[in-house]
Amino acid sequence: MEWLHYISYFFGGAFLSNSIPHFVSGSMGESFQSPFAKPPGQGLSSSTVNVTWGFINIVLAYVLICHVGDFNLRSIAHAAAMGLGFLLIGLTSARQFGRFHGGIAPGESNATSS
Repeated sequence: MEWLHYISYFFGGAFLSNSIPHFVSGSMGESFQSPFAKPPGQGLSSSTVNVTWGFINIVLAYVLICHVGDFNLRSIAHAAAMGLGFLLIGLTSARQFGRFHGGIAPGESNATSS
């Protein structure tokens, strides 16, 4: 089922995007929010936890992109599915973690306006 492959590529892109801030922060020796902190996603986890969590996300991305279906980077549909997952988790993370790291401009709220 081809559509299941696209879902896999989407989530592979999301895991790949999520791996970047955790792995980079941890590699720099800095703490960062993670699902293992208290409270989850708000408290800080050690650099070691973040490197590990970033690596786990890279492995999950690899499995979802390279071992489900026949991912072809030259296929616009395949790359778009992965890229959309990458972009959406990136934007979500920017909004979520911008509260903690100064990424939200003065006067900007976290609530989406309609």
